[in-house]
Amino acid sequence: MNGTIAPATRYLDLPGGRIAFDDTGHGDGAPVVLLPGMLDSRAAYRHLRPLLTAAGRRVITMDLRGFGESSILWEDYSPAAIAGDVLALLDHLGIERAVLAGNSYTGASVVRAAADAPGRVAGIVLIDAFVENVPPTALQRAMVRAMGALLVRSPAFWGLYLRKAAFPGPKPADHEEYVAGLVSALRTPGRRTATRGYVHGDASPVGWTSAVRCPALVVMGSKDPDFGDPELVADRQAAALGARKVMVEGAGHYPMADHPEATAGALLGFLAELA
Repeated sequence: MNGTIAPATRYLDLPGGRIAFDDTGHGDGAPVVLLPGMLDSRAAYRHLRPLLTAAGRRVITMDLRGFGESSILWEDYSPAAIAGDVLALLDHLGIERAVLAGNSYTGASVVRAAADAPGRVAGIVLIDAFVENVPPTALQRAMVRAMGALLVRSPAFWGLYLRKAAFPGPKPADHEEYVAGLVSALRTPGRRTATRGYVHGDASPVGWTSAVRCPALVVMGSKDPDFGDPELVADRQAAALGARKVMVEGAGHYPMADHPEATAGALLGFLAELA
């Protein structure tokens, strides 16, 4: 945690379950809400959050439906459902406007939230998101389905991805411990249902960006193994959103973990522009 203590876990009760989050509670400018990717927890931002708070920002990190300390079983795990959870959390905390950042699967969620509630979203940040991705070929679609089925059956496969592919460069010092915790969490009773919900969710919507009117930032790891050409995807997102693009050199799919200083620099520059 970079020598800092994480804020205490708090909860938001919704009709379908409970969402866990934490909130530093103070800071300048619009609060920043950080959403992790699929099968992850809000601790994905454990190295980035202290850098943002040290710069004077109020930071809120939220666990997704089914993972972290949130309720496991929900009827809907889609990016659109998560967007609704984010907006409900803003209401719960009495926040009029916030900057929303989503990694991977939840890039689509922050885009949807900005489209559905433009008055509530001061800006969005996509961190290695799948939004406006290059259309897959038939072979790629078949491979994704096969990998998804394997992931649902075998949590160890997720661990293999995180250990061998997702971080092609430097890994956080606590990487092995963190990955082991995520794999163990996937074995919790009921978690397979949640995993299946994410595997079948559409993290790559095309066209949602057309309704976004707020400022946007695209952050992408230059060595992200989830994309054949990470910069091409980042360019597509930036063009669709009229956004500024920042490529984090040497970073994989989680630049907030393997290159937190560079990611913080990009976010803080964006937040300064909004102010």
